Amino acid sequence: MAAGDIRLSRRDVLLGAFGLGLTATGCATKPTDVPARTAGTKSEPSTLSAATGAPAAAPKPVVTERIRSMSRRTEVELIVIRPEGAVPNLPVCLALHGRDEGASQFVDLGVPEMLTSVVNYQGTPPFAVVAVDGGDSYWVRRDEEDDPQAMLSDELPTWLEQRGLATTPFAVLGISMGAYGALNYGANNSDPAVAAVSPALFLDWAEASERDVFANEQQWAATDPLHQLNSFAGVPLGVWCGESDPFIDATRRLVDTAKPAVAEIEPGDHDEAYWRKVLPDALKFVGDARI
Repeated sequence: MAAGDIRLSRRDVLLGAFGLGLTATGCATKPTDVPARTAGTKSEPSTLSAATGAPAAAPKPVVTERIRSMSRRTEVELIVIRPEGAVPNLPVCLALHGRDEGASQFVDLGVPEMLTSVVNYQGTPPFAVVAVDGGDSYWVRRDEEDDPQAMLSDELPTWLEQRGLATTPFAVLGISMGAYGALNYGANNSDPAVAAVSPALFLDWAEASERDVFANEQQWAATDPLHQLNSFAGVPLGVWCGESDPFIDATRRLVDTAKPAVAEIEPGDHDEAYWRKVLPDALKFVGDARI
């Protein structure tokens, strides 16, 4: 049986468990908006209630906030997604959204329910998914006023600590433009596991320049994952891409050269239907990378 056939069967099992998980919980979790916090304010309750000494309530599965990013010179949305029934102090998988999207893309695609299924019904060790707005610049510095990579490296650890989470992400997952950012982040930050879904990669500068994002060819080459393939040696890497995806040729080059642990290229396009199909596998991949 081909590797792709094995992976497909595994997804069928995962999605079946996902459906059982939704039946068990009764309904999907809705995102919860809370007021933005000032720096230094703890966002999670202690594990014991100060008044009664009894165990405190588990953190909400989805918490959405607005917070000021000095690196991006703007207010951004920060979303923490935990599996149902999770405790504080979870390890973190960073999630980077696609172009023309924001952190809420992962809620819209059903990641809260998928994460609960993967952790509570598939035996993956519990972890949180944390998403933050990164703009539309392929997660690279557009100018002195907007540097999403600096936000991730300089500001995110403090935000995670304030919310009772591990300060160094053990993994990063990205969709489309976010996969470009995830691969770039993984190549430069303590070897986290990387899940690249429909990565928006370019075979040459002529193609990349059409996005009107990179300041020049040098900036693109310095951040382009296909120019940094040696950085992925020993890094747990998973790649998912549809056969009809406009970035399929560049993705095939990534797969052929980087030799990822998981390379899933199958029927599908660059759209939500494909992402909903493969995200459970991508979440399980990053979660199991810690075992």
